[in-house]
Amino acid sequence: MDTTVCARELVFQGPHSEADQAPGAALLLADSPLVLEVSVTGPNRVLVRYDLRDVTFAEIESALEELGFHLDNSVFTRLRRAYYGYCEDTRRANMKINPNCFGQCARRIFVRHYQKGEHGCRDQRPSHWRAYW
Repeated sequence: MDTTVCARELVFQGPHSEADQAPGAALLLADSPLVLEVSVTGPNRVLVRYDLRDVTFAEIESALEELGFHLDNSVFTRLRRAYYGYCEDTRRANMKINPNCFGQCARRIFVRHYQKGEHGCRDQRPSHWRAYW
């Protein structure tokens, strides 16, 4: 078994447009090249397997928060989050891996989903109308 593969559980809570946030997050995470496996374990829980050399749990959570998902913020979850962060940062430092997510975690993790979207000029007018002035 590879020791760099981690399995962690994401817990969602709070007001959201979807009643069950877990299936929506699972669909997004399953499309990510950095996440190895995703399974929905409950209406508000998702089990995620990923390689620690590629991404951390904090980066995955940050990316989901950037996309508008509401993660659980209970005391137990915050303690678990801090423990995971400390352990993963220590293991990555021992492997001499630099942090590679600086405020754009969602773009890095969901690169396939991001590339499918329309980018650039979204003006529906013909180009000769846009360049009139």
